[in-house]
Amino acid sequence: MGPRRRVLKNTAAEANQFRLRSAIAFICVLVALVGLGFWYFRLQVWQHADYATRSEANRVKLRPVVPGRGLILDRKGRVLADNVPAYRIEVTPFEAGKTDTWLPALSKIVALSPEDIARFEDERRATRGFKPITLKLRVTEEEVARFAVDRWRFPGVDLVPYLNRRYPYGELLSHVIGYVARVDAEDLKQLGEGGAALTHIGKTGLERYYEEALRGKVGYEQIETNVDGRPMRQVGHVPATPGADLRLSIDLDLQQAMVTAFGDMDGSAVAMDPRTGEVLGMVSLPGYDTNLFVNGISNADYRALMDNPSRPLFNRNVLGGGPPGSTVKPLIALAGLDSGLRRPEDKVFSTGTFYIPGQRRGWRDAHGGAGWTDLRKSIAASVNFYYYKLAYDMGIERFDQYMRKYGFGDRTGIDLSGENKGVVPSPEWKRTRSKEPWYAGETVNAGIGQGYWIATVLQLVRGTAAIANGGDLVRPHLVAERRDGYDTPWMPVTQPTPPRITDNASNLRAVQEGMMATMGPGGTGRAMAAGAPYLMAGKTGTAQKISRKGSQSFDPHSLPYHLRHQALFVGYAPADNPTIVVAISVEHGGFGGSTAAPIARKIFDAWLLGKMPEPIPTDPKYTRPPQPHAEPVIAQAEPTTPVATTLPTSAAAVVPAAPASRPATTVPAQATPRSDATPPPSNGEPTR
Repeated sequence: MGPRRRVLKNTAAEANQFRLRSAIAFICVLVALVGLGFWYFRLQVWQHADYATRSEANRVKLRPVVPGRGLILDRKGRVLADNVPAYRIEVTPFEAGKTDTWLPALSKIVALSPEDIARFEDERRATRGFKPITLKLRVTEEEVARFAVDRWRFPGVDLVPYLNRRYPYGELLSHVIGYVARVDAEDLKQLGEGGAALTHIGKTGLERYYEEALRGKVGYEQIETNVDGRPMRQVGHVPATPGADLRLSIDLDLQQAMVTAFGDMDGSAVAMDPRTGEVLGMVSLPGYDTNLFVNGISNADYRALMDNPSRPLFNRNVLGGGPPGSTVKPLIALAGLDSGLRRPEDKVFSTGTFYIPGQRRGWRDAHGGAGWTDLRKSIAASVNFYYYKLAYDMGIERFDQYMRKYGFGDRTGIDLSGENKGVVPSPEWKRTRSKEPWYAGETVNAGIGQGYWIATVLQLVRGTAAIANGGDLVRPHLVAERRDGYDTPWMPVTQPTPPRITDNASNLRAVQEGMMATMGPGGTGRAMAAGAPYLMAGKTGTAQKISRKGSQSFDPHSLPYHLRHQALFVGYAPADNPTIVVAISVEHGGFGGSTAAPIARKIFDAWLLGKMPEPIPTDPKYTRPPQPHAEPVIAQAEPTTPVATTLPTSAAAVVPAAPASRPATTVPAQATPRSDATPPPSNGEPTR
């Protein structure tokens, strides 16, 4: 190999290259410094407010303040639903850590049921880890004391005071007041973020209908925390707005009288002021202890209620209904007068059996032929023949029109959710259910309140009140007044202007006289009115459960209990100046005159004379099965949540005691209305 050639350096080129690289590096550094300065300017000036807010949020935590739920009182101011202080255990999963590190030790201090743990795990998986989750509601005083000693061992586990809902007369007003229960996933969707702090929500009754008013508005406290997230001091707060208090038109004494008058019989009844529509008493029997549901009912207790053949959870007034029987005859008679088909003095000759022209099948009367019968006698003696012929002459289209005018086939508008509309027989209604045509015999059945009829007790009491008050179809309502704060006056709840059912005073007077004659000699309710120091008007009714076979009739009292007819009664008193109207339905009662009417008399006496009924000895064979009851709620500590009102002390707890520990589970809030139920058409069985 030859000698290596020597390469000479180009000093000028290297210098130019160095200067170029230096310039590029300087420009890059300058651009980076400008960008960094611009970024600092953006953070410190443009986005100062945003980051200052975030910094403040790291220092200050918002703690929700749940408002005190509004009280519910009867017309005399006695508390029907109130709040008592209690404690619950809340866990923040992010701070507490894995459950296997703290849950076994906590279970030795606080009794936790499998349902409590399962519900907590479900909520923990469905929510963020920094949100507190309720592990157990209603911690006992002994558990509170034990936990306070070892609280330092459980970071993220807190004992939170709150107001627990209590119903001093739970079973007596179960289907009126209803109950609150624990918030579930569906409730949270409806409440949104603002309601996430709530633990309970109204599920049934007035608690559900007036939920928004009773709930109030959630407030919050601003709590300053240290670097470890522990609270140091309060730096601000937005107070919670307490829920509104409700004063009902219900009279607690009359409510108790109505329950006592039924004895152990199942059924429903509504007592109302016909002048205003204020509901004075409303029972659906049997009832149930609403305190069972507040913090979650146990599986055993819920199963006991569901297996009860009397269906205590079913609200017969709102969700129920059935054929009204003869109790609608006064209104059908009024329709005959207002339509021009009849005059009060017009008479028909009752032979005991009504025949549609061209047909051999007959519709029979209750006690054979009644002879010449006018409107007043047709109501007093409940002559079916009169109404068979009237309904046939009226035709189903006109019949349907007048019955709807009287409020049937539609909701009454009472302030309870889920009200059943009922059914008024019509060809249109039948076409929606079947492809069969409408038959003339179905019109005849409708004339005595049988066939496809479904009417609620609320509809019956409303229609009867319109007869009593001169023709106004008032709206039944339970809440008479409300106040939005303890220091504010009670304000009446405005009611809509009632429609008129008739403008013919003489026609209405004839119907009233017929109902008064029902309570006199020869009337189907004469036994009920015996010895009464006041006048009364009414109408008995019987809705059959089974049809006759051929020409054979059944004595309702000779039938098995479950096949006995429904006993009904509607009426008002005093007849010359009505202040109370009642509608009663007794399941499997037999006859309205012998079963439902005596109950009405006791209700009238309780309201007008202050005479409370004596308990009725019942047949042990039909005694209701025993039902579970909640343990009494005992005040444990003063709550930190502001209370809307001062709790009156006149209402003592009357809830009987039960076992101390009770695992909890959630249950459906409402039963399904029987709006599609279709009773079998009548075959002309006597209706009283």
